[in-house]
Amino acid sequence: MYGSPADQGQQQQPSARSRVYGKVREGKSPVRPLKSDKDRQPPAGQGGPPDGGRPGGRMFSGGTSGARGKFRVGTLVKILAALLAALLVLGVVGFFWIDGRINTIAGVLDDYEGRPADGPGTNWLLVGSDSRKGLTAAQRRKLATGKAVGRRTDSMMLLHLSDSGEKATLVSLPRDSAVTIPGNGRNKLNAAYSDALRGGGPQLLVRTVEGATGLRIDNYMEIGFAGFVGIVDAVGGVEINVTEAINDPKAGLKLKKGKQILSGGEALGYVRTRYNGALPDYERTKRQRQFLGAVVKKAASPGVLINPFTSIPLATAATDSVDVSEGTGAFDLLSLGLAMGDSPVTTVVPFGGTEQVAGGEGVKWDRTRALALFNALAEDKPVPKEALQVN
Repeated sequence: MYGSPADQGQQQQPSARSRVYGKVREGKSPVRPLKSDKDRQPPAGQGGPPDGGRPGGRMFSGGTSGARGKFRVGTLVKILAALLAALLVLGVVGFFWIDGRINTIAGVLDDYEGRPADGPGTNWLLVGSDSRKGLTAAQRRKLATGKAVGRRTDSMMLLHLSDSGEKATLVSLPRDSAVTIPGNGRNKLNAAYSDALRGGGPQLLVRTVEGATGLRIDNYMEIGFAGFVGIVDAVGGVEINVTEAINDPKAGLKLKKGKQILSGGEALGYVRTRYNGALPDYERTKRQRQFLGAVVKKAASPGVLINPFTSIPLATAATDSVDVSEGTGAFDLLSLGLAMGDSPVTTVVPFGGTEQVAGGEGVKWDRTRALALFNALAEDKPVPKEALQVN
């Protein structure tokens, strides 16, 4: 059992002589064979990775899960790209659809001898006519528009879009302004549009405004009563801050004081009424500018533009009811809308006193201040404060 000393020496040396990969191995435990990667993985359900991958959290750094992640991101990018492409196509199609529906008036901006030269910026003449075209008898009674035949301008505004980055300037031209109408002498401004005047209509109105202001009109746009109501109703009404309660049966209007949403019919009455104010026509021009700014902002709001249930009826109502000069297209109307949505400088032609003209008592412009206003616009410069009529 104990053996000889020689045997004992041989039993004490194996560890010193044991070698692993050519090196002397320390310790007395037996050498175990190396295991393959497959043998190292624990059985399913005993702490191994759920997908059979390698331990140590490598599933996030590559392998099948990484491919899945890349696949999902790639798919999402493709879906977004497809949606953007579809929106772009719809936008282009919609643009050309609107452009093709625009009604134009021939000859409104035709050249004539002595016409003002083209200057910097873009000048629009915006006209609201009292045309009852498109209104039924019941609608005329409801809106209190009367049965007047022919046509007259109910509101006129000059909008200057600057090339220098300045805010647009919106100038009301009082309908009773005393001006010289080419071929017809001195009369009220709105008479230039009337059928009763020789050559009356949009073309004569443009020539009259150009002669009175010294500005060349680049674009002309007009809208009648029916179109006015349709556009307001298409955007779901507009919010107006009514500064004083109004009860005007002639305009079919009864409004309380304060902020409120006006329907198309109420908005029409609001811009037509001469119920209050020491200078009814002047107060009327203020309401017209107030309304125009409100309806353009509402029409350009995301809630209207991205909603097909409002944007399509709006586009249809606008193109059905608005008439523009030849050469005025959808891009020009877009520029107009953007300028109006950016809170333009608003004013009315400075005036002082009255003058007897063919149509009765007309509003006489303050020549010095009016020239300062129109000269600034002709040079595409900000209007001097002294030329702005206090609103």
